[in-house]
Formats: sequence, structure tokens, C-alpha cells
Amino acid sequence: MRAALMTAFCEPLVVTDVPDPVLPDDGVVLEVLASGVCRSDWHGWQGHDPTIVLPHVAGHEMAGRIVEVGPEVRGHRVGDLVTVPFCCGCGRCAQCLAGQTQVCDDEVQPGFTQWGSFAELVALPHADVNLVALPEGSDPVEMAALGCRFMTAWAAIVEHGAVRPGEWVAVHGCGGLGLSLVMVAAAQGARVVAVDLDPSRLNVARSLGAEVMVEARPGAIRSDPAAAVVDATEGGVHVSVDAVGSARTAAASVLSLRKHGRHVQVGLMLDEDREAAMPMARVISYELTLVGVHGMSVQHYPALVAEVAAGRLDPGLLIGSRISLDQVPAELEAMTTFQQQGFSVITSF
Repeated sequence: MRAALMTAFCEPLVVTDVPDPVLPDDGVVLEVLASGVCRSDWHGWQGHDPTIVLPHVAGHEMAGRIVEVGPEVRGHRVGDLVTVPFCCGCGRCAQCLAGQTQVCDDEVQPGFTQWGSFAELVALPHADVNLVALPEGSDPVEMAALGCRFMTAWAAIVEHGAVRPGEWVAVHGCGGLGLSLVMVAAAQGARVVAVDLDPSRLNVARSLGAEVMVEARPGAIRSDPAAAVVDATEGGVHVSVDAVGSARTAAASVLSLRKHGRHVQVGLMLDEDREAAMPMARVISYELTLVGVHGMSVQHYPALVAEVAAGRLDPGLLIGSRISLDQVPAELEAMTTFQQQGFSVITSF
């Protein structure tokens, strides 16, 4: 099969022929119909994920059709159209048995702990635990977009943030993940404040339902984003999400909250920000809740897929470009300078 092969961190991927994946007894092999190119893939390419062993094939946002089924699989057949969370559960540990597959003790992450979907084919273990059936007629490109950023946004807003209609929600960072958060929050009836350095991204956020835009770059009218959010919402938001992953944006998110507010951390904290200081005096005095998001349990996928199928959520609006497998090396390199607008999805292999 053809795949975009990583042979060294930070060096261009090589699109080449590699061996077909081996079918797991309890798993399936998918023909990949669409695969997102996510910033998490960029982090892996940069060497930020210690689970990656070279040579490696990245890619974890996927939709595909089953072409092989292992002998232990009971719930899926050849020809089924499916997607899968990027955190796959084992089905045996205490977390999986409680329905929390996203924090499995023995998780598998396609594109990280094993080869992923920057390829014509991908093998997925524990199929009966992890595969999500998609309605026939679904657009694989849109469904691939659910695989990481969009489903993480759903988990952040609906599951962890427990956003209610009429509440204020701040989204710090309006890349692909942030724009997903804006769309999901607006669909839940929230009033959304979008915060970003880039006015063009704020304009997209406005088109997706954001009510207030805060330009956070130095020298802007509202150069203190937390204060601007508090002023615009007359006391702070009920839920604030850091979709960037830095000490600065995480602190701004916490300081944007009103009393009894909920801070949700979805942006990855890396390097010097890994042990970031937090304004804990505010956390205590305001009785705030801080929660992290590590993907979404497979049990919550049907509700998300139903919202998309009903047209109440449209991940297709976030697709910035459809690319070929041969364009993946350049796409990852472009992420270094944040050149993307919306999701990039591989549609030709």
C-alpha cells in the first residue's frame, strides 16, 4: 500500500510503498476514504510524543470502509462504513468497563502507538469496542473531521463543560479545534466569545455563531483578553476553553470565568508549558472547576453523529482544503507557521 512514511522527526515524510497492515484477530482493516491532518500529527512529527517508534505512519482522524474482519469480531462486517476515536480502549480495564474508553489503561492510538491513516489501509484492534458505524450515505470527508478535533470539542462543551442554553462560553484560540468548539457551543444554545490573534479566524468564528470577538494580539484594542471577556459578558463566562495549550492562554481562560465557572483544557501543554503555573488564588476564591479532556468515550459518538446527520452540526464548514496523500509532507511543514485555515483532509490516496 502507499503511505506517507516518517523516517526521522522534523524531516519531510516520504510517500512510498510499505507492507499492508496485518489483520488483528479482534480487529479490522479499513480502506481509508478520508483522513484529517491534525496538529496532533504535527506534534508527533516534531518528536513530542514518546510513543512513536520510527519508521512510522501518522494519521488518526479517519473514516473508511472495512475490507477485512478478524475472526473474533462480532459486530462489524466487510463493507461497513466506520470511524474510530483516536483513543481506542482495550475493553477489559476498569475504565473501559465503566464506559470511559478514552482513558483506557492500555489504550491504542492509531497514528501514535501504531501506524495510522496516512495510508491506503489501516488496521484497528478491538473493533467491537471502538468502531463507530456511520450512516450509509455519510460524507467520509466530514466524518473524518469528527475523529479528533470535532469530537474533542463535543466532549469539552457537552460532556465536561456541561454547557446549558444561554450560558456564556469563551474559546481561546480559533484554529480547527477552536472553531469546532465555537460551532458546538453555539449549537447548544450558548453565547460564544471567540479569542484569537488573527482577525480572519475571528471572522470565521463569527460566521459559525460567535457573538463577541476578542483580538488578543499585543496592541489590539482589547490587549488583555481575559479582561475583555469579563467586560463583554458583564462578569465573566460560565465555561472557558483553552484550545491553544500554553501557560498564557490557560491562565487567560481561567481569568475569563465568573464565580463557579468551569475551565476546560483541551490544548496540549508542551515543553516549558507542561508544568504551567495557574492563578490558583482565583480558582479558590471563585470556586472554579478545572477539567482536562483526553478525547471522547466511544459511547458518546452516536449522539454526535446524530447531530451531524440531522444537520444541527456541519463539520464540512470547517474543511479548509482537500488534499492528496502526496501533499501531506508539505501540509505538515506548513503547520509549523500556522498557515492552515480550518481542517485539511486527505481525500486521494
